[in-house]
Amino acid sequence: MIDINATLLTQILNFLILVAILRWLAYKPVVGMLDARAKKIASDINKADEDKKAAAATLAKYQDELRSAQEKAQEIIERAEAMARDERAKSVADTKREIEQMKKNAAEEIEREKAQAVEQLKTEMVTLSMAAAGKIIGKNISAKDNESIIGDFINKLGKEKLGDLSC
Repeated sequence: MIDINATLLTQILNFLILVAILRWLAYKPVVGMLDARAKKIASDINKADEDKKAAAATLAKYQDELRSAQEKAQEIIERAEAMARDERAKSVADTKREIEQMKKNAAEEIEREKAQAVEQLKTEMVTLSMAAAGKIIGKNISAKDNESIIGDFINKLGKEKLGDLSC
């Protein structure tokens, strides 16, 4: 059994003093240190949550900016394609106009050359006719009579022989 004597009481008193000293020297600093650590951990968790929210906001902002940039790029591409189509259509229209003008100029040139050839042919025919008529008749008739006779001959010849060539 347990003897309660002065040694036991002294040991209990020593133990309680030791607990009080340990509480004052060790327990409070350790608890304070654990509380500070718990507060720091809670602060770090809160900061991590705030950083996570900030990162999510920044990510959303960057995604919006990327989407906006892609939309702008698409608009630029569409505008460039429209400009290219317009430019191509304008170029085709200009080329067609130039071709039509060239055809018109060529037709006019052909008509001019045709008229010039007819006039040259008439002149040569008049000269030949006058020479032939002079030899046949043997005398020189007046210039007015010559022109009248030759003009009638050429007009008659022009209708019968030259066909679609107008005189």
